[in-house]
Amino acid sequence: MNNVYDCIGVMSGTSLDGVDIIYCTLHSSEGAYSYTILESKTYSYSKEWMDALQSAFEKTESELEDLDILYGTYLGTLISTFIEENNIDKLDFIASHGHTIFHKPAAGYTLQIGCGKQISKITNTKVIYDFRTQDVALGGQGAPLVPVGDALLFPEFDYCLNLGGFANVSYDESGIRKAFDVCPVNIVMNYYMQQIGKEFDDKGQLAASGNINTKLLKELNSDAFYELAHPKSLGFEFVKQHVFPLIDSYKINIEDILRTFVEHTAIQISKVLSQKENSKTLVTGGGVYNDFLMQRIKTLSITEIRFPSKKLVEFKEALLFAFLGILRIEGKNNCLKSVTGASKNHSSGKISIPNSNR
Repeated sequence: MNNVYDCIGVMSGTSLDGVDIIYCTLHSSEGAYSYTILESKTYSYSKEWMDALQSAFEKTESELEDLDILYGTYLGTLISTFIEENNIDKLDFIASHGHTIFHKPAAGYTLQIGCGKQISKITNTKVIYDFRTQDVALGGQGAPLVPVGDALLFPEFDYCLNLGGFANVSYDESGIRKAFDVCPVNIVMNYYMQQIGKEFDDKGQLAASGNINTKLLKELNSDAFYELAHPKSLGFEFVKQHVFPLIDSYKINIEDILRTFVEHTAIQISKVLSQKENSKTLVTGGGVYNDFLMQRIKTLSITEIRFPSKKLVEFKEALLFAFLGILRIEGKNNCLKSVTGASKNHSSGKISIPNSNR
């Protein structure tokens, strides 16, 4: 049976680069899938929204409930603007990841704000959202969620690596999909660039000008997270509690912080990408544009690095959340226990239908 879906995927990453929105056509035919990205755009956050999302970690439960609705309204308005800008008249559904505020799977808790009911109400369209909560309730990490899409949409690659706020990787091992968060990336580097009035380190030039602090590098690489068996995942809490205090205790300049952290990131990623001989790795996410980081990953790894089109580099995660939406609508598993550690494979995501209470 052939199914064709016209859908929108929405993603906001922890690095706060902005809201990625894509309009795509996804084809489903007897378990085989293909895609075409038709339109795409990143809407940058205003300073007010960046401040609100960065400080949400400190808010009370009632304040977060209000922010969830407010942010859902914001996303709904952005999506409506995107639909109007691109004259979209065929739309089956919207799949929205939301924005992660808390991610504490060990405590049975994860929170992505961006109320799907608000998005549905504003756009008058079916919305699939809140993809992580059910997995955590089933004992899983609630992350990473995209590996099922990696397996079905990009089967020609041995590894799929995404370099966003955090690095995550997925791959097949003896016919079973494995995936996990590797280490922080842009969430740390962008934080230190913002201290000198810039949003990011363009092409990694500032990092390349610095020197490695070997003691700090050793401490970063010695964090207990890297010894944990997967499945495992990371959230902003990890960075705030472990990474920032450690780096700040060294009192070194920004160049040396960035150079050391790039090396740390490249080391952790290369450990994963060097497990298979003659492998091919698909790399996406904003970190692809950090030339210095990519150079260090290539130097330390044995895999062949492949870059897709610019559109896929920047919008792969939004595409994959649209794909997760299809699996949810079809009642097929979009969360894999081999990836998240949940008690079973399952189809996750809440569905909000316009003009209903659902």
